[in-house]
Amino acid sequence: MVHLAKVPNDREAKASVAEDVGLEALCLDPVEEDTFTSSVYGSRFAAQDLPKHEMPEKEMPKEVAYRLIKDDLSLDGNPMLNLASFVTTYMEEEAEKLMAESLSKNFIDYEEYPVSADIQNRCVSMLARLFNAPTHSEAEHAVGTSCVGSSEAIILGTLAMKKKWQNKRKAEGKDFSKPNLIMSSAVQVCWEKAARYLEVEERFVFCTEDRYIIDPKETVDLVDENTIGICGILGSTYTGQYEDIKGVNDLLVERDIDCPIHVDAASGGFVAPFVNPKLEWDFRLSKVVSINVSGHKYGLVYPGVGWIIWRSPVYLPQELVFNINYLGADQSSFTLNFSKGASQVIAQYYSLIRLGKQGYRAIMMNLTRTADYLASMLKQLGFIIMSDGGGRGLPLVAFRLDPALDKHYDEFAIAHQLRERGWVVPAYTMAPHTESMKLMRVVIREDFSKSRCDSLICDFALALKVLDAMDKSRLEAHAEHVKASISNVGKATHNHSHYQDEDHSLQGKTGKTHAIHENDEILKKVNWLLIALIAVSNHLPIG
Repeated sequence: MVHLAKVPNDREAKASVAEDVGLEALCLDPVEEDTFTSSVYGSRFAAQDLPKHEMPEKEMPKEVAYRLIKDDLSLDGNPMLNLASFVTTYMEEEAEKLMAESLSKNFIDYEEYPVSADIQNRCVSMLARLFNAPTHSEAEHAVGTSCVGSSEAIILGTLAMKKKWQNKRKAEGKDFSKPNLIMSSAVQVCWEKAARYLEVEERFVFCTEDRYIIDPKETVDLVDENTIGICGILGSTYTGQYEDIKGVNDLLVERDIDCPIHVDAASGGFVAPFVNPKLEWDFRLSKVVSINVSGHKYGLVYPGVGWIIWRSPVYLPQELVFNINYLGADQSSFTLNFSKGASQVIAQYYSLIRLGKQGYRAIMMNLTRTADYLASMLKQLGFIIMSDGGGRGLPLVAFRLDPALDKHYDEFAIAHQLRERGWVVPAYTMAPHTESMKLMRVVIREDFSKSRCDSLICDFALALKVLDAMDKSRLEAHAEHVKASISNVGKATHNHSHYQDEDHSLQGKTGKTHAIHENDEILKKVNWLLIALIAVSNHLPIG
């Protein structure tokens, strides 16, 4: 039945809600006349600068704000052509819908969002089993948590190792003021941050001209009574190689040294179990007490999620875990931040159950095949391959020019040329003690197909041809022009002058650089003019 509706009289229609309940209505200032027209670009906002330093006094229509910001963001690069980053740039539409529908959920609020919290528990359990955590004993069961990324996970892992070491030293009545942590000199900068922020001495195993990862014997030789742990990297950020974690573990066992291993599996944790399952690097090794992995790398989730798993609560001291109930439910917390969105954790769960082991295996095997194919093509172009193929390392290709070819240009010049074709391929120097060595790296991600790989190979060949035709003085002048006038690296304003020229970080000392970003339209013109000049100087047809 449809109810009858009363039509209010004039007095009732003009009365405010406040007056209806006996309250005095306030007289508010009239709203200014709206200046928004039917077209975003016909409004006054399109003729003004976007606010950059101070919040504007007045509002703007939502359609205008959206379009102006979207237009501004259109100057960003194409993530599909960014071969410098390990971070996921593709997810299925269904995953994106789940993430969008969960944007308003505060993950930490267990009382309000109990299923979202339980989804984290499911992910932790799946990853712990993927990494062969002990599950057969009540006395030793794994624990873990989600993080914003592997950087947070590594800080938490380092903090747990330091606190456990301190507790042991205190119980023995020994000095606990000089903790140290052993790692490769090719570590990602987050390890330097963890050591510096937590006041732990860094002890480096340096790379050599023919070894780019740690040597097990040299690593264990550095251990002393103040060592809180050893970092083993499953996938070096420089070359993608897996460190010999089993070799380190076996030496510790052989020498009866009580020293834990934390495995930084940020990139390799979602690759090795599917491509090289017989490789022993995880909780199958008795000295491995904690593992971190990035969900937003080969875990196939958009940026903002990482994981850390401990073999047992024994390795996560209780005084680091905080119990709270002021959100309506008792819960334990061990994170650096408190509130965070649930979207990324939900997206990780989607990927885990959507793909399953079979799906992850299929994707990682395809990426490995593509990496091997690219490596073989680059070798034919005269490059020396520095990464391990055949699934023995990450699906990436690290390479450098063969010194025997005596080229008058270097890897940085090649990176500039590739950027003119839209590709972002990093050129950088190697870790300390090998910093004279320059190299390049192509990361093979999920959306990098063989067809796109062939396009990259063709552009590599073209870049080498263009550079070969340039004399040294023209090459240097062009590089300076690109850096000063075109490259975003050269025009960057976001680095505070007070913090430039630091000399305490490994990355700062070795001058590692990533992408050489440039404006595509300008680059196309510069590239065309450059090719035209070369063609004229060599009496070749232009076109």
